[in-house]
Amino acid sequence: MISLKSPREIEAMKASGAIIAGMHKELKKLIKPGIESWDIETFCHKYIEEHGGVAAQIGFETYKYATCVSINDYVCHAIPRKGVFLKQGDIVKVDTVVELEGAFSDSCWSYAVGEPTPAVAKLMEITKKALYLGIDQAVIGNRIGDIGNAIEEYVTKEGYGDVREYIGHGIGPTMHEDPAVPHYGVAGRGLRLKEGMTITIEPMINIGGWETKIVEEEPDWSAAKTADGSLSAQYEHTIAITKDGPKILTSQDAVFDAKYL
Repeated sequence: MISLKSPREIEAMKASGAIIAGMHKELKKLIKPGIESWDIETFCHKYIEEHGGVAAQIGFETYKYATCVSINDYVCHAIPRKGVFLKQGDIVKVDTVVELEGAFSDSCWSYAVGEPTPAVAKLMEITKKALYLGIDQAVIGNRIGDIGNAIEEYVTKEGYGDVREYIGHGIGPTMHEDPAVPHYGVAGRGLRLKEGMTITIEPMINIGGWETKIVEEEPDWSAAKTADGSLSAQYEHTIAITKDGPKILTSQDAVFDAKYL
């Protein structure tokens, strides 16, 4: 069942999203060569709690951490670790979910470690644009396939791999709800978007092929890596479908996101 949110509920999710947005803004200052993956976890968990939120990933399907910290060819779901140090030229994806008084928000952002290589800079640019092309299609009357098709056509035209195994989703009243939101598809197909839906759009884009492989992180948890070892990036926002168009609930940049606020 898909939950349609009232304007009040959407505002509550936006307040939750503001915590994630603030966390990501501050995280940019932390990420640099030499820090541990675990430093990211410690910072984010503390930031969320100090701002009144709950790190909602903790306890979700046995997960133990406030963040997923996926470096280089890790696509998603990698655990933060002590003894894993970021290096110049790395790309790191930080994904987290925040609950604030029952309202959920979810966002992932990609960061270059130090000065990005041309390949990393281009990958990040393509992935971020793919996210916003998907958001453009998140309007009343469109279908889920319109979101995925816009992303897939752009990414494949640019020669990058558009991951298929991991997709966006509805969010609220729990972390993962219907509908599924693939980042590929056929325009005009799939569930029709309605006012009050809240979803995540979170393309994961690879320099190489789109295929992934599973790697065990802990006895009860697995992550995904690119099958060919190529670098991967991800950007994710939580979106509300409204009569005034798509609204980003996890915005980090009021100027960049002005048309969606």
